[in-house]
Amino acid sequence: MELTQEDRKLIGRDIQKVEFGWPLGMPYCRNLGSGLWEVRSDLTDGKIGRVIFSIAGGRMALLHGFIKKTQKTPRHDLQVALRRMKEVF
Repeated sequence: MELTQEDRKLIGRDIQKVEFGWPLGMPYCRNLGSGLWEVRSDLTDGKIGRVIFSIAGGRMALLHGFIKKTQKTPRHDLQVALRRMKEVF
């Protein structure tokens, strides 16, 4: 799905809040377990964006982003983020 420029700015702003305010909790950030966290973004037209990231050695690695369509984070998206985390760290 292609994001609008406004949605990209909203996500970037939320990532920046988490990066420079770390550690930060709800409503901006939530622990997903296994070393994964999510940046939570409310986008235009009622969409919900999520960027899954991990922190290691004082560095924030953005691992996977998606538009959330269900209450629970889809297993596939968590698996993608876990695989990328193992590649990065």
